[in-house]
Amino acid sequence: MKKTALSLAIAAVLPTFANAEKVEVEMPEFYGKVNVSVQNTQEEGKGSISELVSNASRLGVKGKIELKHGLEGIYKLEYETQVDDGDKSGQTFAQRNIFAGIKGGFGQVIVGKFDTPFKKAQSKIDLFNDLEGDIKSVISSHDNRKSNTIQYSTPKMSGLVATVAHIASEVETVNDGTSSSLTFSQKNIYAAIAYDTDVEADTDALRLVAQYSVSDFTFGALWEQDNTAGSDNDKEGWVYSAAYKLNSDVKLKAQYGESDIVKDNAETYSLGADYKLGKGAKAYAFVTDETYDENKSNQYYGVGLEYKF
Repeated sequence: MKKTALSLAIAAVLPTFANAEKVEVEMPEFYGKVNVSVQNTQEEGKGSISELVSNASRLGVKGKIELKHGLEGIYKLEYETQVDDGDKSGQTFAQRNIFAGIKGGFGQVIVGKFDTPFKKAQSKIDLFNDLEGDIKSVISSHDNRKSNTIQYSTPKMSGLVATVAHIASEVETVNDGTSSSLTFSQKNIYAAIAYDTDVEADTDALRLVAQYSVSDFTFGALWEQDNTAGSDNDKEGWVYSAAYKLNSDVKLKAQYGESDIVKDNAETYSLGADYKLGKGAKAYAFVTDETYDENKSNQYYGVGLEYKF
């Protein structure tokens, strides 16, 4: 009887402690993006096909934990998933940015696998990010997401943030990589300079970025230089972008660039329009044309939906 009474008393008290714990611990934030397009694809040597494309659709969870001494623990776990066929190189989910870290008055330190400072420096210059006109198609080969990374970022000081990442190769014969950036953002202006050393073997890369908004227009520019040990000369790439907010629901976009970094004599342009359907939801249409190696070309025409939650 005594044991039964004690068990009942414990059972009655436990929910109280559980509820108290829930109040003290901040719940993680669940988020995601579904981005899928129906498009006609005409690629060199492959003919013309119609396809459904999942454009880096993802699911994730992130949050923070209050620590002692005025510090804050931060974390993120994000995975890409394929809306079209559920397959990402044989996987249902593929790892994207995953890290744990500490944040405080000194700045922020994170460790894990995530976008390099060089990649993040592009900010929102690329108006066709995750679509066929993404700058990684023919403009840049340095938008990397690296494993075994430890990264430090300074607090924001008068709009400036400096970030440096050390990327361990974990192989004695391969150099560790370093990626760094200095960004400035204030009101309608954004600017950045970024530099990579051995993030890709024996290669250095430099990136300059600028973006300016005035009235309903936003203009952006990105320039990049690639130098690989043993090559005769540096390779360069650049892209310009412009967006015009026609009204509260419609945004028109245009982007043009040239580069020798990914493919020889590459030239690309994209035109598109976004239509706001609601908070975190839009429909869009785009056309992208790429030419390279003198006489080769790819064309893409598509419409799609993007939901953020």
